[in-house]
Amino acid sequence: MPGIEGSGESQAKVFARLIRNTGPISLAHYMAESNARYYTTRDPFGTAGDFITAPEISQMFGELIGLWLADMWINAGRPDNVHYVEFGPGRGTLARDALNSAKRYGLVPKVHFIEASTALKARQLEIHPGAIWHSDFSTVPTRGALLVVANEFLDALPVRQLLRTPAGWRERMVGLRGETLFAVAGDRPMDAAIPEAYRDAPEGSLLETCPAAAAAMFEVAGRIAAQGGAGLFVDYGYARPQLGSTIQAVRGHRKVDVFAAPGEADISAHVDFATLAQIVEARGARWLGTVEQGRWLRALGIEARAGALSEFAPEHAGAIRAALDRLIGQGQMGALFKVMGLAAPGWPDGAGF
Repeated sequence: MPGIEGSGESQAKVFARLIRNTGPISLAHYMAESNARYYTTRDPFGTAGDFITAPEISQMFGELIGLWLADMWINAGRPDNVHYVEFGPGRGTLARDALNSAKRYGLVPKVHFIEASTALKARQLEIHPGAIWHSDFSTVPTRGALLVVANEFLDALPVRQLLRTPAGWRERMVGLRGETLFAVAGDRPMDAAIPEAYRDAPEGSLLETCPAAAAAMFEVAGRIAAQGGAGLFVDYGYARPQLGSTIQAVRGHRKVDVFAAPGEADISAHVDFATLAQIVEARGARWLGTVEQGRWLRALGIEARAGALSEFAPEHAGAIRAALDRLIGQGQMGALFKVMGLAAPGWPDGAGF
């Protein structure tokens, strides 16, 4: 993508030049290039980065995902030639904890990571020297059951926003005022792209869609239906369709203006799990459900695991309780984050759904 490598020119200047020459760009274009530069030039995780994900909060998160995968595999008859596939594996922490947990029950799959960041690949390689890396899902083996995991991956995919204006529905674009990037309504009618249920929504209504997430789920669900397997998608989002903008930017663990520093902040949006569930079923896979992360982790026994860890290491009991609350608390990740499960026909329903 233009501006990611080479001159060292800031992404904001690249966008400004592009907009001066060609006019406003789509919000999806803006988000895609911003996040491409952001993720390919740094390790954004941890206290020294911009945000902390669930696997970095506690080993319990990855362990329970590993147990869920092992349980699915065992109840499916322990098929041979099975592949663990993780989208956006970060530092490799989730995979480490999940695979260690699954190994105790005999599940030792081939490991595949879908990762574009050179910086993060280097971190992953330290923990998983035997993994196979892919730039996208298309090169993952087409034979053998797939156990797919994606934690905080879909939220970083570019979204389109459609705005109801006095003249009808228009796509939300990114324009330039002086040297400042800002949101502006496009001039092309978009009414035909709006679902029937929303076409008469009040002026000012905004519909957010994510074609990239839909495409990813289309491919994953189709492959799982054909090859066998199961998948977990964990992200913040909503389980029922809704109107309104959810896009946000985070830098240094704080929310910042989405248009202030493209390429220097993580830009994300809530995941529309309702639409993704429809895609899963349309592709012939089984949608197991979409539930709150706190409920799912409780169903898998995270509170008992936290108790066991605290008993084993009482000096860390306070930190373990704090991590538990962050993962399952209603005011923290427990309610905001959702877990969506899918499986191939003939595979079990899966715990927690």
